[in-house]
Amino acid sequence: QVQLVESGGDSVQAGGSLRLSCTASGKFAYSSYCMGWFRQAPGKEREGVATIDTDGITTYANSVKGRFTISQDNTKNTLYLQMNSLKPEDTAMYYCALSFGACSMDHRYLEVWGQGTLVTVSA
Repeated sequence: QVQLVESGGDSVQAGGSLRLSCTASGKFAYSSYCMGWFRQAPGKEREGVATIDTDGITTYANSVKGRFTISQDNTKNTLYLQMNSLKPEDTAMYYCALSFGACSMDHRYLEVWGQGTLVTVSA
């Protein structure tokens, strides 16, 4: 089955940048899928950050719009999240996720998850 592994999390100062990566195991032949980044801070519910579908259509949470960019490299089966102008409120565990159907920013509808990578932003 498909396995997702995130990397790139680190501790940075406010205003800094990070790029997260998510690699999917092997090739998979899906005619339609959605991949996305979600995050969860201590004591808070998991929230959608950004998604991208088979056609490259992207969706962003209002809180990260203009600062974060989601992209994919299908030749490497890798999903990226470029994070610029980081703020302390961006501090969270970031998860990569996959849906075999339509995109959703509701984490309850995503079917495959990575283990998470921690991002800490200090003031």
